[in-house]
Amino acid sequence: MAMPDRPIKLLTYNVHSCIGSDRKLDPGRIAAVIAETEADIIALQEVDVGRRRTDGIDQAHVIASLLKMQAHFHPALSVAEEKYGDAIITALPTGAVKSGPLPSIGETRGALSVEITVGDRKLLVVNTHLGLRGRERIRQMTTLLNPGWLHGTGQTSLPTVLCGDLNAIPASATYRLAARSLKDAQLAGPGAPRATFPSRYPLMRLDHIFVTGDLVVYRAAVLETRLTRVASDHLPLLAEIGFA
Repeated sequence: MAMPDRPIKLLTYNVHSCIGSDRKLDPGRIAAVIAETEADIIALQEVDVGRRRTDGIDQAHVIASLLKMQAHFHPALSVAEEKYGDAIITALPTGAVKSGPLPSIGETRGALSVEITVGDRKLLVVNTHLGLRGRERIRQMTTLLNPGWLHGTGQTSLPTVLCGDLNAIPASATYRLAARSLKDAQLAGPGAPRATFPSRYPLMRLDHIFVTGDLVVYRAAVLETRLTRVASDHLPLLAEIGFA
């Protein structure tokens, strides 16, 4: 169990509805990728719950069960019984949960935040999957950077992680907006930043972990293995984080 005297391992992963680059539907394979990282907190995007195209299963629950963890899921899209969105999975104690839509053009986008207790400290984790248009992403990021999302539910702001598939390369206005007030984990840790998409031949850095100044990043790595290259169309990004 993660305690303040050792880094918290946090993973962000766009799982592409658990459909791999080999077109196979396999939530177990996604769970295997995550298990190998020994992550304490997992933020997933593109999770299917009750969708016909993926056999009607609750992917958030299945993956969490395989990892012996609990899942919090927020559907960015809901049509009848079919849902699609973001999940935060952890075995650590969780407190306040907030979820909701973000200003969107076309496909609805949303965010999910969970307060997680780590030893005697609290950490706020905000998970999102931003839109495909630049103008839309700027509005979405502006919304997320407001106190309503980043400061949690209490009076005092918590150490915060903002992560997910931001659909934004580092040269983009959306990325620069986030980087003005938050630290990019891939730049804070040792080693050069690596691309996360597409998984077979990664060219673009679209998936990010940003942290507030009261957190320390010890290490960040994009996980490129035979399994991660096939399990989804994005590679997972892992960061080891501690309280400053």
